[in-house]
Amino acid sequence: MIRGASLRGFARLVEELGGDPAEFTARFTISPEALTSEEGLVPITSHDLMLDAVARDLRCPDFGLRLACSQDLSILGRLALAIQSSSTVAQAMECASRFMFVHSPALSIGVEPDPRGRREVVTLTYRKDLRESPYSSQAMELGLALFHRVAVTLIGSLTGLRSIELPHQPVSPLSRYTEYFGADVRFGCPTAALRVERRLLDEEFRSANAAIRRLAVDYLEGHHTDPERLISTHVRRALTGSIGAAPAPIGHIARLLTMHPRTLQRRLAAESTSFEEIADDVRRDLALRYITTTHLPLGQIAAMSGFADQSALSHAVRRWQGTTATQLRRRARGAH
Repeated sequence: MIRGASLRGFARLVEELGGDPAEFTARFTISPEALTSEEGLVPITSHDLMLDAVARDLRCPDFGLRLACSQDLSILGRLALAIQSSSTVAQAMECASRFMFVHSPALSIGVEPDPRGRREVVTLTYRKDLRESPYSSQAMELGLALFHRVAVTLIGSLTGLRSIELPHQPVSPLSRYTEYFGADVRFGCPTAALRVERRLLDEEFRSANAAIRRLAVDYLEGHHTDPERLISTHVRRALTGSIGAAPAPIGHIARLLTMHPRTLQRRLAAESTSFEEIADDVRRDLALRYITTTHLPLGQIAAMSGFADQSALSHAVRRWQGTTATQLRRRARGAH
């Protein structure tokens, strides 16, 4: 999932491009309220597929970059306050890395060594967990462009910016990227990142306030649990890697997690869920992802998603989406 705040400015921009925001939200089964209620949650795969579809259908290859111009740090809610009140870039990055799951568990940022081996350079990375959702060029450009925009706002300038790294090939003219970032932009890189001079980590924020930061961090710690600490997160990942490739009964998953099946059930119950609920969610997510992002035959998708046959998949899709798998695939691609 991802907070609806990530779609701030979406409706206005789509309308400016001659499109209908409601048509796109309906196509990807996103609640219209997501465009007005920033605290709501949106499935990140639907969110990203919608951005790609808008860019394609409205012939706006730089849609992600344009949308970033409508947003700022405040889309992160309480996390924004903790970041703004940090004393240095390094402290802000540590805070953002620790609590990015509040915005979306599928996204992460961090500080890593320079992949080119320069000691005076570090990379501020921006990643999406592809176990949770497929890669999206528009969503990646939105995220990295916003990352850059926030850094410039907090620091005042990015004079130490060496280059921008993107995993995909350019979807807009190269001049559009250099115009936006004001720096060298490289494509086909292992990780999306801003390569900056190491000294920037010591830059101090004018907005630093230790008391406010402590209150903000205390709130985040008290109201949000890091998914990495939940056994349900690890069960979900184990099932995602097992469904379709091998039987995935609870005993099999419990062995992978080195615990007894009854212990696993008790720990899941303490998190208000069950093995069966997680397995159903994983089957649904995998099936919908394969249907909307691949050309694979439905029979093959059924097997890869853990369904007995294509008929079982079809019944499940109609229950989830109120339509057939074929119609869902056509709708996601804007076909009629």
